[in-house]
Amino acid sequence: MAKSLRALPRSLVLLLIVLTATAAGSIGFFVGEARGVRSVVPAGEGVVTGQGDRPDFLAEDVDFVQFWDIWNLLKEEYYRQPVSDKDLFYGALKGLVGGMGDPYSVYFDPEEAQQFAADLEGSFEGIGAEIGIKQEKLQIVSPLKGSAAERAGLMPGDWIVLIDETETLGMTVEEAVSLIRGEGGTQVVLTISRVGVDGVFEVPIVREKIVIDSVKWTVDEQKIMTIGISTFNHDTTELFNEAVQEALTADVAGIILDVRGNPGGLLTTAIEIASAWVGYDPVVIERIQNDSDSYKGVMAPRLQGIKTVVLVNGGSASASEIVAGALQDYGYATLVGTQTFGKGSVQDYQGLEDGSAVKITTAEWYTPKGRTIHETGIAPDDVVNYTVEEYQAGIDPQHDAAVQIILGTYVPDAETETSSQ
Repeated sequence: MAKSLRALPRSLVLLLIVLTATAAGSIGFFVGEARGVRSVVPAGEGVVTGQGDRPDFLAEDVDFVQFWDIWNLLKEEYYRQPVSDKDLFYGALKGLVGGMGDPYSVYFDPEEAQQFAADLEGSFEGIGAEIGIKQEKLQIVSPLKGSAAERAGLMPGDWIVLIDETETLGMTVEEAVSLIRGEGGTQVVLTISRVGVDGVFEVPIVREKIVIDSVKWTVDEQKIMTIGISTFNHDTTELFNEAVQEALTADVAGIILDVRGNPGGLLTTAIEIASAWVGYDPVVIERIQNDSDSYKGVMAPRLQGIKTVVLVNGGSASASEIVAGALQDYGYATLVGTQTFGKGSVQDYQGLEDGSAVKITTAEWYTPKGRTIHETGIAPDDVVNYTVEEYQAGIDPQHDAAVQIILGTYVPDAETETSSQ
């Protein structure tokens, strides 16, 4: 039985192609010397059946026989033999989902699905950076705090031109991840293009085990609590609740919710976090063409009434934008920083019986007031920039502005833009 991370009222229909090992008669039309390699099967693999089957719903103008012609041609002609039927099968499913032209709809083979699940648990080996597709380019959404990627100087918005010596143009996120990740202690070299920097430059990074503590918090001498959420994973709500309990016990003067560089995660977790302010009101609206459905908060609004500032930037995406947008819509928080990433499409994740999985875009997210998130992002109430020089000097003007807003002493700089939503 397929398992889903989101309980949706509709089922996901996936065209399952049944593999076959019998030779299609049409292969005889291909020109070339018969090499007898098609009968060679890699060790441990089975055979394929049902090549002649064609679903009744397939359009008449789609010649599905051509699929098997190409399949058998690869088995016959490809210069490195034997060709794995399993690799062809998984590759075909990747192409099937890729035919949507949507970078967020992806098929995972069993190994990739296992890695994806590990990501949600918050432990993997790599460089510690979330990547995504924006303006048809492979970009750094955000380096994780304290990661090898952050120490190497990668920044949100960096365009990854090459991974080692492989060009990224047209590459999917999953293909990029498979090249960037690897055994801890090994090195990967990213060639980066950055706005404001002439030419490209190489960034060598040594891979390491990445363990994400998704929530960290501190309380300063002014009784202002800063809660940093790096990702919305399975452990986030439990850790966040510990921070909330401490905030209530300490009777804090204000809360700074820092989701800068947070690439997102689980919808359920985002709703649980937003509930601390929103309560049982709608947190986010899901729209499919002209239909819409709202997802409401699930907990009492324990932090409602405590002055709150949310820090955002170009690395704040998906679930981060859901939380920030909801708190901004209801007036429960002031947003400070820069425009968020703009990843507001909904993916339904389905685990399949063979260990593979598929992630398909099913809708788009909107804030409770109906503002679009996808490809637009969330504009902060107070735009405060954060330069590389300030970062390297250990200065955080965005956090400083948040403290001043809570204390009522904030005065925007002459170069600071203010946006009202």
